[in-house]
Amino acid sequence: MKTRIITAIVALIIFVPILIAGGFWIDLAASILAVIGLSEIYIMRKRIIVSPDFLIGAIGVLLLSLPEKALTWLPKAFSRLDLAYVFVVLLLILTVITKNNYSFEDAGTTILSMFYIGNGFHYLAAIRNADTGGLSLLLFGMIIVWITDSGAYFVGRIFGRHKLYPAISPNKTWEGSIGGVFFAVIFALVYMIVFQQWQYVPNIPHNVFLLILITIFLSAAGQVGDLVESAYKRFYGVKDSGHILPGHGGILDRFDSMLFVLPLIHSLGFM
Repeated sequence: MKTRIITAIVALIIFVPILIAGGFWIDLAASILAVIGLSEIYIMRKRIIVSPDFLIGAIGVLLLSLPEKALTWLPKAFSRLDLAYVFVVLLLILTVITKNNYSFEDAGTTILSMFYIGNGFHYLAAIRNADTGGLSLLLFGMIIVWITDSGAYFVGRIFGRHKLYPAISPNKTWEGSIGGVFFAVIFALVYMIVFQQWQYVPNIPHNVFLLILITIFLSAAGQVGDLVESAYKRFYGVKDSGHILPGHGGILDRFDSMLFVLPLIHSLGFM
């Protein structure tokens, strides 16, 4: 527990100033986190990080995580996703060069990881750097995830009787899941009221009914993201995605829900 608390304090001391500063610093942090996230996938799969396929995948995930403004040197018709596809092709070509020592299945895992991780961290920075209310919107999404996790944990421990998905995550319960959503909704309503009192309007709905629906959706999506990570960790037979955060596991352990929630915040048109 002591190690866990110390790690959390150190992480907050580093991350909170970056979050507040935004701009270049959050762009840089998102890109570094994305590359570390991909390396954790490789380590879970027991694949070598110092390899041509990881280098190609790392450049791909880096490009996917970068903001659009960092790629202004590209031709107008060439987007961030188009550029990432170049690295998809390179990974597929590598299966031929290596005579399937690096297989189509290996390439598929790297490509899926590139888009899952790179796009998720891209929106960590993109939401923060939105022209209006970026910080408050990002905090809204992040705290919904944290409140959902905490609420699900405590409600599940006290009232949990019915397993949510024991084949993937045996400790999660339906009671905990519903409790997490309930506390997320309470938080969202309080958050809206507080910001209204400060006469600052973040990019979140101020219609109570709509806000409740969106919060339920984001809270549920965060739990799905958590289950997805549980599924591939169980598949690879590991407890944590990594060990970079002593007592907390890896970067993917801390951002599994956010990688689902942040792109949805963008897709719902809040930016």
